[in-house]
Amino acid sequence: MLATLSPSRTLPLVLATALSGAIVLQVAGRGAPPACPSSGAVDVPAESIALAAPGVAHSSVCAQCHSYAPTASGLQDAEGNNVAPYDLWRGTMMANSARDPLWQAVMSVEVAAMPHQRDVIEAECLNCHSPMASRVGLDKHGEESFTHLLECDSELGQIAQDGVSCTICHGIEPGNLGSEESFSAGFELNPDRRLYGPFENPLEPPMRARAGFTPTHGSHIRDSALCGSCHTLITPVFDAKGEETEHRFLEQAPYLEWRNSIFQDEDGEGEGSLSCQDCHMGRTNPDGSFISTRIARNPAGRDFPPTRPRSPFAKHDIVGGNTLVLGMFRDHGEELGTSAPREAFEATLAATRALLRTESAELRLLNPRVENGQLALEIEAINGTGHKLPTAHPTRRAWLHVRVTDAAGRLVFESGQVDEQGRIVDAQGQPLASELAGGPIEPHRNRIRSARTPVLYQAIMADLDGQPTHLLLRGAGFLKDTRLLPLGWSPEGPEATRTAPVGTTHDANFVGGGDRVELRAPLPEDAQGPYQVEVRLLFQTLSARWAAETFTVETPEVARFRRLYEAADLRPEVLASAAVEVSSQK
Repeated sequence: MLATLSPSRTLPLVLATALSGAIVLQVAGRGAPPACPSSGAVDVPAESIALAAPGVAHSSVCAQCHSYAPTASGLQDAEGNNVAPYDLWRGTMMANSARDPLWQAVMSVEVAAMPHQRDVIEAECLNCHSPMASRVGLDKHGEESFTHLLECDSELGQIAQDGVSCTICHGIEPGNLGSEESFSAGFELNPDRRLYGPFENPLEPPMRARAGFTPTHGSHIRDSALCGSCHTLITPVFDAKGEETEHRFLEQAPYLEWRNSIFQDEDGEGEGSLSCQDCHMGRTNPDGSFISTRIARNPAGRDFPPTRPRSPFAKHDIVGGNTLVLGMFRDHGEELGTSAPREAFEATLAATRALLRTESAELRLLNPRVENGQLALEIEAINGTGHKLPTAHPTRRAWLHVRVTDAAGRLVFESGQVDEQGRIVDAQGQPLASELAGGPIEPHRNRIRSARTPVLYQAIMADLDGQPTHLLLRGAGFLKDTRLLPLGWSPEGPEATRTAPVGTTHDANFVGGGDRVELRAPLPEDAQGPYQVEVRLLFQTLSARWAAETFTVETPEVARFRRLYEAADLRPEVLASAAVEVSSQK
């Protein structure tokens, strides 16, 4: 169970009080903080914020009723585990999107490359990572950069640091969802301070009185198009001089990939259809049954008598694949400015790894044999998700790790192994040149022959000149995109042109749902079978190559991230594994 909220720990950064519908933010427990220049007093009512943009509020407002209390019967699963939305959410990447040290480092690299475009770059990035502040209106408060808000104790700063918070997702209107206009955080927030939920006939008076919002039934809260508004990212393209061009680049497209998968059904009623929320927000008890629970309590910690259990209740752990940064928040939470306890990140990490290891992929080893002094077989990598694997940000990659041992237990072949820094290495333990900044780009392969011929599933951006780039806003297309296609992807399907692979035209076995690779492992003359073959599909949130490119740039944000990175557990995640014994007979 996650740490229980108590009156002294419920809101360690901010207390929120509703006064005549206006939210007042007050810093708690540490005296008067330094205010940002020209920001005014920290405890000024937020009426101006509510009037300047559609209603948003700090998550502490929602925590008053949607956090766990031991004296209430709700917000628990069938075994008494805490499933309160606020408690689970605060340990997620969504809650900490504005504090993400990798994102801050990458953004600083973009600014360093094009310093005269600082305002454009920061506004573009904050639009998704700090959406409440973007909707209210970013303010430099006399500083040179919008990012000062990420450490600012002003009212706007508190909103900025709250990441993708409750009133963003639940305040989104259904009108333009799924359209081009909705992408890149082009969603529309309800102008009348309504917050949408999946259940009919919500109890309105308590939320209106306490938070100034009206709970409203909205079935679109369960639609993939809601997630697609931020998880379809189209960015401007800048040339070598740092000037914006007319080109646009589809940098991230999980939602569009999902549209061309067997899970897609915009109405959510097709057999086998699954939305983003179905996979990334668990709805079941440990025994597999749907969670049924009251979804709120009163601020005093008791049940609201008029409320009744709701089902299926979706857990707000919002799991993805970013174990690297979740580990940094767990281990360096105070430094990174999060108020979530270590236990919250531990819980999210456990849920994330469970999803990665049980739901994301499968490996099959086919036709194993020994012939002509080689161990041969086919490796089938199957993508079990509704999007590419890996998907979204091009820092991510997956690859095949193969180990072969003989009858004496001696390692006789290996490919795809990594060192302590997470770099793929050769048979002598030296990193491949493609793992180093400025090194070559590994091509797509359909055969593994040695430690120097790994099979990687990754996206490499190209600039306007067709050269590889690790600068997001220089990306004009993909030089290579060999990420595993989702199940059911078809070249005739929806969004096929926009989500097509790049660099795989020579590989007839790279198809929707997976890839088939031939292993040809040379065997030492003195090796004796039977041979044990183990294959793993490995994954990194941040490829070693991208990390190396980032570390060539000197900014305070990069220096901090490098320190956290070098202290982190850099072992890759295992998405799937398979093993087979191969006799020495032909």
